[in-house]
Amino acid sequence: MNNPAPPALQPQTFEYLRDLLKRTSGLMVTTEKTYLLQSRLLPIARRRGMQNLDQMVASLKMKPDKGLTDEIIEAMTTNETYFFRDDKAFKQLRENILPALLKAREGSRKIRIWSAASSTGQEAYSMAMIFDELLAARPGWAYEIVGTDISPAAVERARRGEYSAFEVQRGLPIKLLMKYFSQTGQNWTIKDEMKRNISFRVFNLHDSFMPLGRFDLIVCRNVLIYFDDNDKRKVLTGMKGVLAADGYLFLGSSETILGLSTEFTIVPSFPGFYSTVPLEETYNRLGFALPAARPLTPMKVVSTEGFSRG
Repeated sequence: MNNPAPPALQPQTFEYLRDLLKRTSGLMVTTEKTYLLQSRLLPIARRRGMQNLDQMVASLKMKPDKGLTDEIIEAMTTNETYFFRDDKAFKQLRENILPALLKAREGSRKIRIWSAASSTGQEAYSMAMIFDELLAARPGWAYEIVGTDISPAAVERARRGEYSAFEVQRGLPIKLLMKYFSQTGQNWTIKDEMKRNISFRVFNLHDSFMPLGRFDLIVCRNVLIYFDDNDKRKVLTGMKGVLAADGYLFLGSSETILGLSTEFTIVPSFPGFYSTVPLEETYNRLGFALPAARPLTPMKVVSTEGFSRG
């Protein structure tokens, strides 16, 4: 027997949850996403002995409950992730962006990366595996990856570095699985030596970025799409403030900052990558010649003599 569909949300319930999520996490929920509120939050309400979201919101209005609020935020901000998500972007990271950073940091031999909204850690560990291979022939180098997420549960999972067989089969080549993971029962755990250069912490992108320190590369993929334009601008301005003068910003390949920020330079042919220096200098650092401007083709004037109008 099929379970009956949950009743439609009262307008004031939707508005309360929408405003709560916007205020606390930056997440924008439109009326078209009401079904997500129902599917993700109704189990929380029922675990607490409430029949529906209207009752849950009425309870919150009567008596604020931080624990319940955190559960709501976590349920709504948990996003899909997997190892080496977007093969082309990670190939460019491996072959162009990171080698350019290594060359620029020959003096200090240190690189620092921020994986913003790192979820359960696959993105951060993917970059660590790339670094391990790039630095194998470069002794004396050090790198640090800081992974942050608003979800305490996601951060705890990332720290453990333990993944199911299904999770490691998504995007992770078998060669890297055997090299960097050990099997524990039905799951796979990333080896301790790969955790030494990575730290994970709970962090809200609404907070000041300054306590995180300065970074050479900031990875913030598929996050800004959930924010409104005003919050996107705040995040981009904050990231510019903690990014090295010659650093890179790595967004999702389908995301754009056009109309949101003039502080970053789009890197053509590298979808999702942005620089803080002029395009010509960026191309020089990446080992590419700046594409020549295409000459304008002169217009050919065609005589209309001898033609008649229909």
